[in-house]
Amino acid sequence: MTTEASPAFIDFEASSLDLIASYPIEVGVCMPDRTLHSWLIEPHVLWRDWSESAEQIHGIARATLFSEGCAVTEVAHHLNQLLSGYVYCDAWTFDSFWLYRLFRAAGVKPGFQLESISALLDARQVAQWQSARRQVISDLGLPVHRAANDALILHKTWEYVSASDHVL
Repeated sequence: MTTEASPAFIDFEASSLDLIASYPIEVGVCMPDRTLHSWLIEPHVLWRDWSESAEQIHGIARATLFSEGCAVTEVAHHLNQLLSGYVYCDAWTFDSFWLYRLFRAAGVKPGFQLESISALLDARQVAQWQSARRQVISDLGLPVHRAANDALILHKTWEYVSASDHVL
C-alpha cells in the first residue's frame, strides 16, 4: 500500500531493549516537510533501567538525560501539538511500548496513532527497504541511533522506495 501525501515518521532511543523495564530516553520526529524535532527525555522517577551496551550504541549518557532532558509531560505535549492521524515507525513493537510508557508517565493520551512503516509499503518496496535504507544512510552521512536522524532516515528511505524509477 502506498500513500500520496508524505507521512510523519517517529523514532525512539531507549534505556535498553528490555520490553518490561526499558523506557524512552529520546524521541525524534520527521514531519512530512522533512522538518525535524527531537527531545531528550528526563527519566521519570520510577524509571530505573539502564543498559551500558545501549548507551554505547546511542551515545547518550544517563546523566545527560537529567541535565538536558525534558520532563515527560513536556515531551508528550510537544508530540501532541505536532502530530495527528497516523505516524509511522520501523520497530512498532518497541516504539509503541516506549510511546505508551512516555504518555502513561505523563498522564496524557496520545493525539495520534503509531503505525508500522510496513503499512505504507507494497511487496516490491518491502523487498527494497533494507538496501534502500543502507543507501540513504550512506548518502546522508548521518550517525544512526539518534532519534531525529533515524526518523529522517525513515522518511528518506520511504521516499526512495516510493519512487517508481528506483530499482535496487
